Amino acid sequence: MSSASNMTGNGTSEMKLEIIVVPVSDVDRAKAFYGGLGWRLDADYSSGDNYRVIQFTPPGSNASVIFGKNVTPAAPGSAQGLYLVVSDIEATRKELRERGVEVSGAFHPEGEVYSGPDVPYLFGRRRVNGPDPDRSSYRSFASFNDPDGNGWLFQEITARLPGRITSDLAAFGTAKDLAAGLRRAAEAHGEHEKRNGGKHDENWPDWYAEYMMAEQTGKPLPL
Repeated sequence: MSSASNMTGNGTSEMKLEIIVVPVSDVDRAKAFYGGLGWRLDADYSSGDNYRVIQFTPPGSNASVIFGKNVTPAAPGSAQGLYLVVSDIEATRKELRERGVEVSGAFHPEGEVYSGPDVPYLFGRRRVNGPDPDRSSYRSFASFNDPDGNGWLFQEITARLPGRITSDLAAFGTAKDLAAGLRRAAEAHGEHEKRNGGKHDENWPDWYAEYMMAEQTGKPLPL
């Protein structure tokens, strides 16, 4: 394979983020925690008493998490602002609570106000309780920590901004994500039928498909 085949459309080499290293103090405790999240265990390898590496992959993710013994010089708990994109913030919170994980309430930013007393995240240091009132994509969050204090955040994304993806192919990582996409399409299609006099749209499967493709690829949504 030539090097040209690994170039992106703008002429730069492909660079795929696939591994995040999380510093932990107790490897077995961390393994139990991340396994309890329902993440896939990919590897647990050790060599003697001084080296061990464990890899987990979150559902639907192309990137994996690694932790272990002598795999990073970072202090345990120092990894902060690790984002997990979800399609339904409340459903995700409910699932983790049922697994016994302590998760914050959903929160959203206060307009364009970025300073405040709260723990920093993408929109600054002000967290307003509850999901974004309009459930706008990118603007609803929840947070949790692993036993060492490494900080994770969920971010609800339902429609991608233009230019934020490198493919015209829509993809759903899990059945839950697909179901959530179908529900959003159904709600939007209901409004579409209202705008057209309330008549039943016999071509609703085509409309659903167009809506879901556009939502996933950052293109204008059908009306």
